[in-house]
Amino acid sequence: MTPTPGWAWGAAGCVILGLLAIDLVASRGQPTMRRAVLVSAGWVAAAVAFGGIILAWRGNAAGQEYFTAYLVEKALSVDNVFVFALLFQAFAVPAAYQHRVLFAGVFGALVLRAGFIAAGATLLEHLSWTSYAFGALLIAAAVRMVRGGVHVDARNSRILRALRRVMPVSEDYDGGRFLTRLDGKLAATPLLAVLLVIETTDVIFAADSIPAALGVTTDMFLVFTSNAFAVLGLRALYFVLAGAMQRFGYLTQGLTAMLAFIGAKMLLADVVHIPATVSLGVIVVIIATAVLLSAWQRRREAVAAARPHDLHTGCAGPAPHPAVLKGVPRQAATEGERHQDAVLAAEATARPALVQSWSSSCRLTGLGQPPARAGGRAGGFFVSLP
Repeated sequence: MTPTPGWAWGAAGCVILGLLAIDLVASRGQPTMRRAVLVSAGWVAAAVAFGGIILAWRGNAAGQEYFTAYLVEKALSVDNVFVFALLFQAFAVPAAYQHRVLFAGVFGALVLRAGFIAAGATLLEHLSWTSYAFGALLIAAAVRMVRGGVHVDARNSRILRALRRVMPVSEDYDGGRFLTRLDGKLAATPLLAVLLVIETTDVIFAADSIPAALGVTTDMFLVFTSNAFAVLGLRALYFVLAGAMQRFGYLTQGLTAMLAFIGAKMLLADVVHIPATVSLGVIVVIIATAVLLSAWQRRREAVAAARPHDLHTGCAGPAPHPAVLKGVPRQAATEGERHQDAVLAAEATARPALVQSWSSSCRLTGLGQPPARAGGRAGGFFVSLP
């Protein structure tokens, strides 16, 4: 392990705490998409700038290891964001309080991960077989992702049961407070409950991400700083990506390939030496491939949704041309069939006007989308006609 002077640790700690303070001041109030994008871009720029300092101070090898570890942690943090979104939905956390939970969660994650990194680096330094154990752990993590990933039962978890043994938990939120008074006794709010679940979930993810970073470099300074900059941007990244989970159709496959690659690299370290440049290139290719495949999938779905549908069959594609149907004999319609055809034609004529009227009312009143017809297909757009 490359020794790092104490002044470097002190300087890095001051930079991280200073950026946290700036983020806390800049993120006051209701979060907006524009501000979240700017803050997220700022965290990425800060990570890149710190990587530039590493390159100038420690040379190309250390710089490549830092950027590789940062990319690994940043990619894995996207999975954290989606879990946070599910937890906030399970606990019905108001949007105004989500940034408070995330800030406390990020600070706690930094402390917990620092302990994990110190323990992991110490094990690697003193026990030679630890590298194989971490490699096997990463392979197991890749297999687990293929089988569906980590599942968290938010409302019935052991964390909440343990919290209820310590103090009562209120059913209602008390503003942005983590603690409140319930019948004169100190009680936890649901905000504290979701914070504890998030911290526990991050520990589960750290069991994958820390060995992955240690598979790139055993330099504890590089592992911690790359982890810190990836985690520090989690809060802003959440508000950018939380509403776009469906856009990352190939995220699981990309993360699985990345963990499997790093696990194999650690297991085969004594047989095959993979330079830092090659590791960085492979990680970039895996992430870029996952992003491009997700974009391609969204494009295919958009094209399929834009294709006209046959009114007779409901299938995608244009209706048969009249010339094709000329030679097809047609049976005489019964009186009931003629009446049904007339009703369907009337509905088809009335529907555009009704939808336009409803949309105009929604824009004026802010009611949102028109209600779906009872019994309609999920995701479809149906309007009940009188």
